Order: sequence, then structure tokens, then C-alpha cells
Amino acid sequence: MGLLDEDIWQGRIFTGEWTGTNGQAAVVEPATGAELGRVGVATAEDVTSAALRAANAQRAWAATPYQQRAAVLRRAAALWREHAAELGDWLARESGSAQAKVEFELHMAEQECLEAAALPSHPLGEVLPSEQDRLSMSRRVPAGVVTVIAPFNAPLILSLRSVAPALALGNAVLLKPDPRTAVIGGVALARVFEEAGLPAGVLQVLPGGAEVGEALIVDPHVRVISFTGSTAVGRRIGELAGRHLKRAHLELGGNSALLVLEDADLEAAASAGAWGSFFHQGQICMVSGRHLVHEAVYEQYLDLLVAKADALRVGDPARERVDLGPIIDATQRDRVHGLVTRSVEAGAQVLAGGRYEDLFYRPTVLAGIDLDTPAYAEEVFGPVAPVLPVRSAEHAVDLAASSEYGLSLGILTGDPVRGLALAERVPSGVVHVNDQTISDEANAPFGGVLASGTGARFGGAAANIEAFTETRWVTVRGGVAPYPF
Repeated sequence: MGLLDEDIWQGRIFTGEWTGTNGQAAVVEPATGAELGRVGVATAEDVTSAALRAANAQRAWAATPYQQRAAVLRRAAALWREHAAELGDWLARESGSAQAKVEFELHMAEQECLEAAALPSHPLGEVLPSEQDRLSMSRRVPAGVVTVIAPFNAPLILSLRSVAPALALGNAVLLKPDPRTAVIGGVALARVFEEAGLPAGVLQVLPGGAEVGEALIVDPHVRVISFTGSTAVGRRIGELAGRHLKRAHLELGGNSALLVLEDADLEAAASAGAWGSFFHQGQICMVSGRHLVHEAVYEQYLDLLVAKADALRVGDPARERVDLGPIIDATQRDRVHGLVTRSVEAGAQVLAGGRYEDLFYRPTVLAGIDLDTPAYAEEVFGPVAPVLPVRSAEHAVDLAASSEYGLSLGILTGDPVRGLALAERVPSGVVHVNDQTISDEANAPFGGVLASGTGARFGGAAANIEAFTETRWVTVRGGVAPYPF
């Protein structure tokens, strides 16, 4: 029997009783429109009961010996590998992921759990000097109940990078996956951790809409919110969390710049640029959304990028070998095409792509753009590469730094030391010299600045401990302290 056989999950949400009270929603395959099954939809009332159950379960989980918590995470890591074929099929069918994206997500899922498995044994405090006759120390203790709200585009990575460390550090987690990827982004995690031995109630999955999201933020048992999604929604979550005095870790949108300098290897640069803009149909927050190319090599780079785009295969990733799968749904496809259309109306030239069939959008290259071209100025979240010539490296840096976003930056150059120096002048949470803007590793701190996030980081022991624990000051004396009263 597989992890996700329908008789286990169909028509349910993964709370303690496997029940939902708000009906069911269809699980739809973007490539074909076929219904893959149905999942239960949660309500605000479900959140209330789940949060209480999580708070009760969390105390026992936090008191579990650290070796046992680490063992659960290691078993979960092994299960991602053991069930890779089944889970990969769901990634392809439910989220439209091509094979390279499937392999990347499954590898990262395993790595996130392995990295998290090291957290329970990590030093979680320090001894402090004290001016009094006592032992003084600071300790990191579990935050309690953590809400994780994850998006559709990388449903395993963008949920697990919070779920795994939060669990490892002794918290309980309430996970709200995007309703469009509720199986691979929600049920799959619940089943893996259930099989790994996680106690009931410590991880609960609650698919639903905005009402459920708000309830997961304001419930008094929830102390920390981890959200990945759009900047517009992130602002509202930040406001709501602040009103209720909750910590909110926000990883938001981006419009990342890829700088191609005059001394770059152009063949390699075009390959990197195509990957950075077209990977997973451009539905990645750190996608290369602005190609800033030195005017001396602009035409040559443009020709190479167009050739790359024209050669890419677009189709159903579950049934054929393709480079790009479908856009997640018609609403997102229409938004992408609307930005391309508005850009053309403003004077841009479509050198590749700019067309679609059903939800399959061809990789698109735009030239003849300026700073006000919609597809350049806004986050597209689709397979669109706007290419703008720049006069110099300094000009490229000024343009890269002019965005409201600050998520990722790529600089392609024959002089990596120069690349590092230029990167210092661009606000960005992530910088890659001689690489495009999409990358992730489980042990590396990830997050954005400006409108791309609140400076929170996920990845690596230091960032994860900071995100999912609280600091407690503790003192101990040999006897009761004397006072003059």
C-alpha cells in the first residue's frame, strides 16, 4: 500500500480524527483538468479544536527525549526517498512539476528532515556570568504551537523548511497547504510523519481559505506564524499577527535581477538565464525576473536566450518528457498573459513565446522594454524573461537596487571578486555570483529583505533555532536569596 492511497486520505483532512466539517474540494490536475480525488476543507471551528489538541500534544512532545525526536526526523527523511516514485508522481500531476523540479523537491524534502534531525542535540543555551552568587544561563525553549501557511509552487520544500525544524525543536505544527496542492503539500507530510512515528496531534493539516488562515493566526494557542506567499497577503498577515502579538516569519514575493556583465561567458549565461526564468514555469519567488545585460553583449545574449526558449519542451510532465509543465490554474495563466499583453501594448517586443494553449505557456523573451514595462516592473510568476540593456556594471547595480523587492540576486561575470563587490551595493537576502537567482539548500539561511520579507530566515541551525524557539533566562541558587525586607 502506498502512502497516499485514496482509501487513506480521500475526502478527509489530517486532524486527529481525520475529519473536516466544511465539505470537500476537488484535487485537480492542471495539465488535464482531471479530478484526482477530493480532500476535506477545514473551518475556523476545526482550527479551534485542532489548536487545542496541538497545545496538549506539544507538551508531551517537547518532553520527549531528544534522541527520540531526532529519530522521527531521520525516519521521515528515509521515507521521502523510499516513496520517491509515488510522491514524484503526485508532484508532477498535482503541481505540474517537470522531472527536474520533482527531483529537486524530493531531494530537498529528505535534506530538510536530515538537517532538522540534528537540531534536538544542538546546544540550546549558554552559561552567563552573574554579579550575584548564582548560576545564570539562557535557554532556548520551544515556542509552542506553530502555524505554517505554505504556497502551491514548491509544496514540499516551502512547507517542510518550517514544519521539520519546528517539530524537531519540540513544537506542534498546524499546517495550512494551498488548496490547489493539498495532497502533496499537506497530506503527504502528514502521512510521512505519521509513518515515521510522530505522535498524534503534533502535526495537523487544515486545508482551507482565508477564514481558516485568519483563524490559524489569531488562535491564542498559536505563538509563531511562518508564511510563504505573496507580499500583498504577507502584509495582511503581518498586521494581524502584530495586533495579536505573535511572531510572524514572512517569506514573500520577488522580482530578482540577473546581471550579465560584458566579461561573462555568454553561452553559459544564456543557459543560466533560461533556467532562472523558466524553471517550474517561472512560478518561483526567486525567479530571474529582470535580465540586466551590458549593452556590449546585449544582442548576442538575447539571441542565445531566444534560442534556448524556443528549444524548450512544454507539456504534461506526468506523461511526457518536458522542460516546462502547466501553469497552476487559469487565473494565474491569465495574469501572466495579461502582463505580457500589457507589455507589448507599451512597446515591448515578443522574441519568443508570448502564447499559450490551455494552461501550457511557452517560455517568453521580451525585448524593447523600459523601466515601466509591466512585465519588468512587476512580479510575473510565470515563464517570462524581460531583457534590458545597461550602459555599465554601475548602471546595472543601480537598476537592480531600485526594486521594492530584495529576495535574490545573480551576477554573471568573468571576475568573481568584482561580482562580490557589486553585490554589496544591492539590498538582497540572497546573492549568487556566477549563478542565476534560483537556489536552495537545507543548511543555508534563506529569506528576503524589503518587500520580500521581514528578515526572517529558514535553514541552518542558527536561523531555525531563532525562528522556532523562545529565549528564557534561568538562574539557580544553592539556597533562598536573602533580602532586607
